[in-house]
Amino acid sequence: MLAAAAQIKEVQAVTTIGAPSDAQHVTHNFSAHLDEINAAGVAKVTLAGREFTIKKQFVDDIAKYDRSHIGKLKRALLVMHSPIDATVNIREAEKIYASAKHPKSFISLDNADHLLTKKEDADYAAEVIASWAKRYVNNNSFSKMNIN
Repeated sequence: MLAAAAQIKEVQAVTTIGAPSDAQHVTHNFSAHLDEINAAGVAKVTLAGREFTIKKQFVDDIAKYDRSHIGKLKRALLVMHSPIDATVNIREAEKIYASAKHPKSFISLDNADHLLTKKEDADYAAEVIASWAKRYVNNNSFSKMNIN
């Protein structure tokens, strides 16, 4: 999303939760399957306790991105990360924050896991995002949406 946000004019603000600073960072989570992905074009991998299908196209796509686009974002940015995230180290959030220009904010998710599986962690993140976004998101954009 950090790479795509600058290209989508409707995007006024971006929030990351437990995100790596570099898209290629995620390949270490399924490095044991890279040969299979490259040979077969696809593999099933387990990430943070959930099974995902990873395609070669995904691996090829993320190889194109580094951190350089973050400084060119020109959107408000909220970085949220847990210091105990076992899937993506909090240093990745620090890299995102350091690369970004203002306006930017950083919120620690204290004892949350990577997927915010505890309801209270998910609720807290949602409340913070909603409150933070009010400052940056044009409320008229919501009135134009057809949400039922």
